[in-house]
Amino acid sequence: MLCHAAFHGVRVSASLFALNNGSSALTVGTLMALMAAFPSFLGVAAGRWTDRIGARRPMLFGATFVMIGATLPALWPDVSTLFLTAAFLGTGMMAVQVALQNAVGELSAIEDRANNFSQMGLGMSVSSFSGPLIAGIGIDHIGYRPTFALLACLPAISLIGLWMDKVKLPPPSPHAALHGERNVFDLLRNAGLRRVLLTSCMLAMAWDLHTFFVPIIGTQRGLSASQIGATLSAFALATFVIRAAMRWLVRRFKEWQVLHGVMLLTGGTFLLFPFVNSGWQLMSLSFTLGLGLGAAQPMVMALMHRITPEGRAGEALGLRTTLMNSGQIVLPMMFGALGAAAGLTAVFWSAAAFLGAGRYFSRRS
Repeated sequence: MLCHAAFHGVRVSASLFALNNGSSALTVGTLMALMAAFPSFLGVAAGRWTDRIGARRPMLFGATFVMIGATLPALWPDVSTLFLTAAFLGTGMMAVQVALQNAVGELSAIEDRANNFSQMGLGMSVSSFSGPLIAGIGIDHIGYRPTFALLACLPAISLIGLWMDKVKLPPPSPHAALHGERNVFDLLRNAGLRRVLLTSCMLAMAWDLHTFFVPIIGTQRGLSASQIGATLSAFALATFVIRAAMRWLVRRFKEWQVLHGVMLLTGGTFLLFPFVNSGWQLMSLSFTLGLGLGAAQPMVMALMHRITPEGRAGEALGLRTTLMNSGQIVLPMMFGALGAAAGLTAVFWSAAAFLGAGRYFSRRS
């Protein structure tokens, strides 16, 4: 939660700092893409590392990189510094998330996985809510440099907790050694896993598109940093609300029913974003989007752990991270260029069409 809050807070702060220093939407999109560049290359390796040595050391590594990424712009407040921040931040958060998701899956019984991942999601919702809120309020009241420094304290606290070793994380998987000659393409031959990965990547694209464009659309509508931060926090609050109700959802709906409903809701919400004129309208749409996307991740995680061969869960999660971040390299720059050339309406409606097509083909398969 501490690393996740720092990650989201620095993302918002970096976007607003760049925009307020005259950078274009394309520059901001490039920064967001860079946060995904190193994770796209290292995701599978990080997953195999977690399978082989357990979760603790990858989490230590990741928290250290998140702390460095947040500290750099506090020491050297310049747009060029943000590119280094993006690289450290993306790599560190990737290592933390792969290890954490693998640990939750390994510690869960099959029938409890979806609910346990929703409990993990509740923590992530709290951090997604608090990170942008800290960033927005901090920027308005104490400025950018102190805000970056404050956000850097969060992963530092998590490092202290991990070094104290009070929480017993799961050991290396006993099945990992059975896959010494493994090839990542073996996983992709699993049709069920391919389907889950594709759906997960589309929903991750929607999540990142929202995070990327809310600061831009908020700046265009004349909203303050606090209002933009509150809008992103409303999205996180909605993910918390829906994950608190996940036990009820799990009892009544199957995983794929929830995921197809989420794709429909997300696409419909994107159609309405270009018509936003006030902070309350933007906040309401963000909250609605959060209700949908917040329900998706626990279902995806439960499906992946059920489908993936034993001893390769970390590798599969790393593959998911690689695919998601590969899309994040291309999509922010593509959407940033599209937004600069054709406006925000074209961006949101293109994303809605993409999600609609994905839902159609996913249901057919």
